[in-house]
Amino acid sequence: MRVLKPKKFNSYMGAKRKIKKFAEVNTFFNCFFLSFEQSKAEGLPLKGNWKRDFFKNENPIILELGCGKGEYTVGLAQRYPDKNFIGVDIKGNRIWTGAKTAIENNMNNVAFIRTRIDFIEACFANHEIDEIWITFPDPQPQKTRERNRLTNPMFIRRYTNILKQEGIINLKTDNKPFYDYTLEVIEAQKLKLLDNTDDLYVDTSKRDEALTTIKTYYEKKFSDLGFKICYLKFSV
Repeated sequence: MRVLKPKKFNSYMGAKRKIKKFAEVNTFFNCFFLSFEQSKAEGLPLKGNWKRDFFKNENPIILELGCGKGEYTVGLAQRYPDKNFIGVDIKGNRIWTGAKTAIENNMNNVAFIRTRIDFIEACFANHEIDEIWITFPDPQPQKTRERNRLTNPMFIRRYTNILKQEGIINLKTDNKPFYDYTLEVIEAQKLKLLDNTDDLYVDTSKRDEALTTIKTYYEKKFSDLGFKICYLKFSV
């Protein structure tokens, strides 16, 4: 019988847990998957009908892009039961955490989509979304990877199509160059800057307390390491 060394055993068990979560998340009623083929064809069946067919209310819809484990999606949904929240991420084993939490707490204002953010327009109709949160995305610092930054002009155009007129986009990041880059995009695209700070926790009095009390895994991690948290709010 082959005996795995502790490091290899832990890696093996971690992979098994990921596979199990990935399979389980496909059975959750609050989780949806959009493939590359669907994105080029009919899109997500709920596109244009999220309020009527899933949430069954007329409340605003807020997205979290790159939601990871869904801490922000679930945290906001708990705080604002009169709004609907959808987390979007490509990793099913990450989404599992937020989706399972929502199910266990009987939260009917939460959903998750497993897909690439490139396909966001295949998930929602024009002007179906009220607000977007982008929380601690990969800053893609290399110049050659600018097209992958979630606040580049190409992505902003996609967001503009699904957002209502003057819809709001929020960004939280620990990466100052990415924050500065987004400010430049806002200015170049002539978008309306509503709020910004390169050190969110210096003065929290004028902002919604949810902005600093709800934290993603990465926000906790970077804050504990002493990184300043940057925040931007703008409308399209």
